[in-house]
Amino acid sequence: MTNTITLSTSGVTPEDVIAVARHGAKVELDPSAREHIQSVRQHVEDLASNPTPVYGVSTGFGALADTSIPQEKRQDLQRSLIRSHAAGTGPEVEREVIRALMFLRARTLATGHTGVRPVVVETMLALLNAGITPIVHEYGSLGCSGDLAPLSHCAIVLLGEGRARGADGEERPVPELLDEAGIEPIALEEKEGLALINGTDGMLGMLLMALADLRELVKAADIATSLTVQGLRGRDTVFGPELHMPLRPHPGQADSAANVFALLKDSPIVADVLAEGSRVQDAYSLRCHPQVAGGVRDTMTHAAMVAERELASAVDNPVVLSDGTITSNGNFHGAPVAYVLDFLAVVAADLASICERRTDRMLDKARSHGLPPFLAEDPGTDSGFMIVQYTQAALVAEMKRAAVPASADSIPSSAMQEDHVSLGWHAARKLRVSVENLRRVVAIEILTAARAIDMRAPLKPSDAGAAVVAKLRETVEGPGRDRFMAPDIEAAVQLLKDGDLVAAAEGVAGELK
Repeated sequence: MTNTITLSTSGVTPEDVIAVARHGAKVELDPSAREHIQSVRQHVEDLASNPTPVYGVSTGFGALADTSIPQEKRQDLQRSLIRSHAAGTGPEVEREVIRALMFLRARTLATGHTGVRPVVVETMLALLNAGITPIVHEYGSLGCSGDLAPLSHCAIVLLGEGRARGADGEERPVPELLDEAGIEPIALEEKEGLALINGTDGMLGMLLMALADLRELVKAADIATSLTVQGLRGRDTVFGPELHMPLRPHPGQADSAANVFALLKDSPIVADVLAEGSRVQDAYSLRCHPQVAGGVRDTMTHAAMVAERELASAVDNPVVLSDGTITSNGNFHGAPVAYVLDFLAVVAADLASICERRTDRMLDKARSHGLPPFLAEDPGTDSGFMIVQYTQAALVAEMKRAAVPASADSIPSSAMQEDHVSLGWHAARKLRVSVENLRRVVAIEILTAARAIDMRAPLKPSDAGAAVVAKLRETVEGPGRDRFMAPDIEAAVQLLKDGDLVAAAEGVAGELK
């Protein structure tokens, strides 16, 4: 992984954002970008000295846009903007989200379309490189006019105010943190306060991280399906390539089917089922997995396209055009990002739902084709995985609630000047919950399917399935009498988060799509 990322006028990649947000990569400003930022700044300073009012430079904000601000009060204007807008409340937002938000705002500032001085960008990068993380709260953004409150809680730290945590995670006075890192607080000049807070950076950062997580989770769901097919003595024929791209050319469906087909290769359990020939077809939750997981993949492809376009954008209001003109616009509206955040929550919930249905089927002696009730060692005395499925169902229920779109709502603000908002921040926050819940749902299916496969002995699973079960068994015991289940669930979740189960499968079946 790259240790240092160079921020230029040409933008950054999703991988850059993940590296900074999650892995602490350092960021430096390209010298040519610094020169460009400085040259654009001159246009702002020229307009600031002009008697004609310019929004964000010599006027108030929002519903106060028609209020002209005299020269001697403009530093106060910028400082007051940040102080008043740092009005979030509720639980603290995760460190990785805040780092992504700051990096993406610095990226926009580096385009030169915001009109700030280079020192503003450099100070933001200095915070990131020092590991100083402003404290940002859950509530405060309406997803329009930018993620105002979250970005303001970051911007106020540049002024030497607000609240922040050091690289060790401990909260300390901001002046102390800045002094220790050799960072000088800045006094904002015309346009700079608004430029620091008028962007979709929070929701975009969360979208990029959600996509990174979901790419691994759809692979994990394919692995879970392959294990469940074997645990339930299912068939592999429905995953054959001739049934997908030639007949229904959805790319995601073909990829998912190919994954499951490869993971089931040479399975003795499947071979025994086909030789027995007692069942013509399996239940929908097995047979239709590629159609569901494929739809998730195709939705992710669309969401990634939106994210890439947003990464290439310079979101600010007003914006400095290439000819030096400063003009108002509506590019800060988060609708495009909000829509796909909501869409991803919908498909994540449906993927979790089909996983839960497969898990439940393995626990029901009437539908599990020979497995003991709830996979219990001594049914009646033991409850087996009965309540494990309850936990999985509770996770799915939460995801279904989170699938209700935030972007379908709007609450007007700023004395009706800002009368339609995206609520994209809300869409992003609930998607984070959905992604984490999906990881737990898939982990529980894998736990259950591994136990079911073990109970099919002496029949064995495919080599890929055996590799996944073996990796799981390094930290989670196999079938036996009832025991404390919560640690087993957490161990499986961690194996998914670390990528170990996917790696075990790919070590045998090859790279999954």
